[in-house]
Amino acid sequence: MGKTYERIDGRLRAFIEEQPVYFTATAPLSGDGHVNLSPKGRRGTLVVLDELTLAYVDFGGSSAETVAHLREPGNGRITLMWTAFTGPPTVVRVHGDGEAVLRDDPRWPALFARFPEEAVKDQISARAIILVHARRVSDSCGFAVPLMEYREERTLHADFFNRKTEEEFNTYCEGKEHIADSIDGLPALPLPLPPLPPAE
Repeated sequence: MGKTYERIDGRLRAFIEEQPVYFTATAPLSGDGHVNLSPKGRRGTLVVLDELTLAYVDFGGSSAETVAHLREPGNGRITLMWTAFTGPPTVVRVHGDGEAVLRDDPRWPALFARFPEEAVKDQISARAIILVHARRVSDSCGFAVPLMEYREERTLHADFFNRKTEEEFNTYCEGKEHIADSIDGLPALPLPLPPLPPAE
């Protein structure tokens, strides 16, 4: 039987932080727009800031749908989902209001400092920090989710971007079709990206 919670308590926080993969879902306001669902990994790049707020680093990739949907005026809807592939069958969802904190936002240094340094050492490819303010926190059974064994983290993403300078990373972003604009033509990331602020 699923339950809803007033906050992300210690048990839920521990579950969230233990999962090696989670999923994010957003959509434009337009009824015929494209819903976006993305898998996220890389341990340490999502943190629970308090009982109703989470944050994760939006790293370089081939599109920026989530950022575009969160920046759309009047939008900001986002759902995060974690599911247990080992142990008791559990699915946790956080429905909330999301915000894309861009590099030139004065909150960036303090927020970025909340992530473990080892997890975000390739800061050069950090495009935004996604803040999620929870409106609904719930869990449900994961009886149909298969049991799977976790092997190890993939290092391909970090390895690829760690070789780039800031200028090369901007060139990479400018060469992708859906980073400045979403599939539906919504503004996504400003290009060239603002310079990274000094770390705190």
